[in-house]
Amino acid sequence: MTKFHQGKFSPRNPRKYEGNPTDIVFRSSWEYSFMYFCDTNDGIRAWSSEKIVIPYISPVDNDVHRYFVDFKVTFSKGQVWLVEIKPNKQTKEPKVKKKVSKSYITEVVTHAINKAKWEAADLYAKKKGWTFKVLTEESLATMGIQVMTNFPNK
Repeated sequence: MTKFHQGKFSPRNPRKYEGNPTDIVFRSSWEYSFMYFCDTNDGIRAWSSEKIVIPYISPVDNDVHRYFVDFKVTFSKGQVWLVEIKPNKQTKEPKVKKKVSKSYITEVVTHAINKAKWEAADLYAKKKGWTFKVLTEESLATMGIQVMTNFPNK
């Protein structure tokens, strides 16, 4: 199992954060880097982490579950994005394999659940006039966001 960088993020601009700025948790170096980008980017007026909760129906058990979207970002010009940060691999449908393994089944289930979450988030965002985006390590790099591996304190 991969160990992800996790911890608390201390914003330099706590007034930009919608929520308790002393209780911001990152679950990966990609999330940390995106938080730093939101916190220090003049083009972003406000942001929050895991504050938007969207109901979705899981394809696994056909029950309603709650999806906590990674980020809500409000840009200076008024646009609002809901953002999910995921590894590029998890955004693509798993390739069919001749031999079915536990890891393959996990990949298929993860992809199906993510797809259901993202469809619900996209619909939720559209109803509000917002945009839903899934960002990967590749799209973060395209946006000029360098993935940080050192997590400095405030």
